[in-house]
Amino acid sequence: MRRLFLCVILIGWCSLLRAQYEGMEYYQEEDPAVKAKLEQWQDLKFGFFVHWGPYSQKGYCESWTICSEDVDWIQRDTTISYDEYYRNYVGLKKTFNPVKFNPEYWADLAKEAGMKYFVFTTKHHDGFCMWDTKETDYKITSSECPYHTAPNPDILKELFGAFQKRDFMIGAYFSKPDWNSPYYWSDRWQHGDRNVNYKIKNHPWMWEKFCDFTYNQIKELMIGYGEVDIIWLDGGWVAPENRDQDIKMDRIVEMARGYQPGLIVVDRWIGGKYENYRTPEQKIPEKPWDYPWETCMTMANQWSYLPGDKYKSTRELVHYLVDIVSKGGNFLLNVGVDGNGEIPPEGIKIMKEMGVWMKVNGEAIYETRPIAPYKEAKICYTKHKNNGKVYAIYLNDENEVNPPSQIMLYSISPARGAKISLLGYKGNLSYKRVGNGVLVTLPPSFVKNPACEHAWTLCISGMNEKE
Repeated sequence: MRRLFLCVILIGWCSLLRAQYEGMEYYQEEDPAVKAKLEQWQDLKFGFFVHWGPYSQKGYCESWTICSEDVDWIQRDTTISYDEYYRNYVGLKKTFNPVKFNPEYWADLAKEAGMKYFVFTTKHHDGFCMWDTKETDYKITSSECPYHTAPNPDILKELFGAFQKRDFMIGAYFSKPDWNSPYYWSDRWQHGDRNVNYKIKNHPWMWEKFCDFTYNQIKELMIGYGEVDIIWLDGGWVAPENRDQDIKMDRIVEMARGYQPGLIVVDRWIGGKYENYRTPEQKIPEKPWDYPWETCMTMANQWSYLPGDKYKSTRELVHYLVDIVSKGGNFLLNVGVDGNGEIPPEGIKIMKEMGVWMKVNGEAIYETRPIAPYKEAKICYTKHKNNGKVYAIYLNDENEVNPPSQIMLYSISPARGAKISLLGYKGNLSYKRVGNGVLVTLPPSFVKNPACEHAWTLCISGMNEKE
């Protein structure tokens, strides 16, 4: 159980950065194409995130078990040496054969859930590539990987193609560190911590090799997989300020946007001009941020697949979605896929149930922007960016199966003659002004048989201009 809990924390180093995030200056993008794509991305609100790789066969905490740091949440077999463990881990390539992988089903399920964009781990820190890279043989299409004999072994091509057909915005998660590359973790020295294991100033040619390797891999992702909208770069310790780990982001981004105009770049935890939006992890800000942001969160405790992992309830995740959107953010919800290539039944159930809620309440989520007071008591507010409609989303208590007969909106002032409706119910509702707010009466038929569970939405058409 301790392992389940600890694996949700990425690294203590990132915890420090989280504490600094709100005070870190945000760089306002100037490229019109990037600004337009960011605006489009902010309209989508709800995304699908998948962690998947050879580690999924064993239920490891992604690739972190091969990082030889002495921290509680990195759990590995201590009955064997680290070197033997590392060799065994790399050898998982030879048994990775996800014959039940069905990209069309993944995409259909995500669409049913109401998700609008997709981010996939093309390569985690272990360096295993889920596409047919030409830069290394540590990949899904390697002759040593049994899946290479599948009719379409390039996992990434199949996945991106399936989601592109369904009009999803596409994001490529890419790890900046690569623990399989001899130019990041050289065999000349012991693997130390998560960082490069040699002094770059003493071996500049090795770092140049690694920079070229990274550049070439990102180029492959930009030219061989259709339209890519987001490059989601993880491993924020790879930065010039930390052991001179400068991978020449200017060069990479210039190339990438040359092939993919308007590409959103998310160089996580770094700040500056290549972090087009911020990515708080497993966390929702207490207040709205005045720049684009996205909470990435797991359905279960662990990012990658773990048998018996504990999943959050659909109610909890719906409430997180509403809270995030009311503060102007996007919600990137992750599931860990198993070694056979299947989404676990618990994940499927959650996605289907969230889809039921989104079918009723989606207009209060998509293309909305935050509006004060954002959240009060059990109610979150959103506002459509074009038509000005305001939505008040009532979040139920854990055992509250039916909505209340009346809902008080304390801080909303509808214009004279404004109409208030209820998503999932045809017809306008009666209301009366009480102080600076309004008391709305819900129809008894809806109270008895609500159109959905977990949260119910009032729509106010016509607000005073101050709103």
